[in-house]
Amino acid sequence: MPEFKEGDMIMRKLTYLAVFEPVETTGYSVYFPDLPGCVSYGEDFEKAQKQAADALGLHIYGMEKDGDNIPAPSKMPQVDAETASGYMVCPITVFPDIVRNDLDNRAVKTNLTIPAWLKELAEAQGVNYSKLFQAALMDYLGLNQACTDEQRQK
Repeated sequence: MPEFKEGDMIMRKLTYLAVFEPVETTGYSVYFPDLPGCVSYGEDFEKAQKQAADALGLHIYGMEKDGDNIPAPSKMPQVDAETASGYMVCPITVFPDIVRNDLDNRAVKTNLTIPAWLKELAEAQGVNYSKLFQAALMDYLGLNQACTDEQRQK
């Protein structure tokens, strides 16, 4: 699998061929013959390329999270016989480690329940609930920042 080195970090680099199929009204429908179910759309070719890269990154992320094998990219894609005339084949590159890092570290909302008096007291003192809850949860789980990076890799 190709790798890319940035500083001390080595990142995987995956490039798959995408089929850009013109849509009658406007834009392009995109699919990856090597990755069934990985599809996207863009209102013009430039947007279609960006959407294809996003779809590819998310698709690879999902497959890895599910423990699926990632197929090797083919050199010549098997274009579906029903693909509209005027289609184009274009390579799309993603860095799965960057995608995983972005998705695993994105902020997510979660609700919790505390007594009203405690909420009022915390707000009066300007408590940042997100920061406090994250620190408390990491402490409760016995994690530190270096450890959390390793935990996410598993």
